[in-house]
Amino acid sequence: MTTQTSSRPTIRCEYFAEPLLLFGEDGLHIDPKAGIARYGPRSYKLRKHPSRVRVGVIGTSSTIELSQEWLVKNSEGVPGDEKHPEFPGFQPDRGFFSAIALDSGWVQQITQSELEEAINRRGPRDGFELTLHLLEEKLRLLAEGDQPPDYVLVGLPDDLLSAYASVEYMDDTLGQVHRDLRRAFKAAAMRYRIPTQILRQPTMEGKDRDQPSKIAWNFFTGMYFKGGGTPWAPTGLEPGTCYVGISFYRPLGSKFSTMQTSIVQAFDEQGEGLVLRGHEFEWDPNKEGSRSPHLTEQQAGTLIEMVLERYQQEMKQTPRRVVVYKTSQFWPAERDGMRTTLRNRVGRYDLLAMEGQSTARLIPPSKYPPLRGTRFSVGDLDFLYTTGFVAELGEFHGTHVPSPVRISDHVGQDTPRQQLVRETLILTKMNWNSAHLGGLWPITIRFSRLVGDIMREMPPNLDPLPQFKFYV
Repeated sequence: MTTQTSSRPTIRCEYFAEPLLLFGEDGLHIDPKAGIARYGPRSYKLRKHPSRVRVGVIGTSSTIELSQEWLVKNSEGVPGDEKHPEFPGFQPDRGFFSAIALDSGWVQQITQSELEEAINRRGPRDGFELTLHLLEEKLRLLAEGDQPPDYVLVGLPDDLLSAYASVEYMDDTLGQVHRDLRRAFKAAAMRYRIPTQILRQPTMEGKDRDQPSKIAWNFFTGMYFKGGGTPWAPTGLEPGTCYVGISFYRPLGSKFSTMQTSIVQAFDEQGEGLVLRGHEFEWDPNKEGSRSPHLTEQQAGTLIEMVLERYQQEMKQTPRRVVVYKTSQFWPAERDGMRTTLRNRVGRYDLLAMEGQSTARLIPPSKYPPLRGTRFSVGDLDFLYTTGFVAELGEFHGTHVPSPVRISDHVGQDTPRQQLVRETLILTKMNWNSAHLGGLWPITIRFSRLVGDIMREMPPNLDPLPQFKFYV
């Protein structure tokens, strides 16, 4: 008689404490809101700190007035409630320790006749393109002034956004086309090197559903970043490391539905990032057997080479280590191409693939969700909770049951898995366009779709700007 034994995978679990962030005058805190309120932003009293932000405004006569009133009022501070901390203000003596500068020379008005022409234009395509051209023309006039603004607020009326915030239309060559006004305007604004922000009419009028101090925190954090400041910096990332995110998008106007373009997002250990557009290539999911695009060995090597060259130009240093993030597993050709270049140029590297999933979860015995920062392994599979209950604050910032992300692939033997998990958790805190404590994805992956959607609107002859502030 033979005894059969079932082999069950070993389950291991460990917890990583919430990473600290660095604020003004070297103050430390885990929470961006508390850190800024207590110490000021990271670049306060440093060379990069903008003591004031010159704000330009585009809109109708009504929305210009509303948006400026909202801006001034909220910059003075916004009360919080039991779930949302008070916003201390965007003032020289508190909050971001910076001032807002408004001037009639930094205003471009959309006239009533221009508005009516855009809204009444027949067909979504013509109306969309007319609206986009109108906004770009107003931005051009601001940019060509004697002293252009640092940042432009676009206050759009509801009727214009309702008509053209996003449109779909048929093209004889391309078929069904989807366009998004915000993305298209961000792409057009690259020509003028001015960061922008669209402000919706319900927000100006105080009718937004979100809590007012939450809106103010996110809005002014983004404005400070776009105005040239650094809201906070990470702690715990290995010096000399370049963190790279790779993703893909299909160019607007491509004649082939299988055409793809690669995007690279690279960050140093201080959280400073840059965006690069890679090469175009064809990817047929039916032929290749995967819906996720993959690179050939030569393409992968060339892409990493481009990253290292541009990183050297922008950061004035060559990285000693490179960590590459992707949301699909590395195919053998991709691994070989990247490894060859990285071995020759850097030496130490890690290739890390992360995927969203909802099939594996921890069920805690308490009524609270699992702790953010919990890593558990089932056999060779690794999972990390980047959302969940924040133990240090005794708070859960989500609205649904959190799911961990899965580390589905790791190529490299120079870095312990614990260090990679800790670094990934730190990178979830590096979204300078809001004041959230952290997000589901590390910054190397978080903005991939956003950046791709904006890149998609850029013509091939327009070089994308590398700074992240032009994409958020």
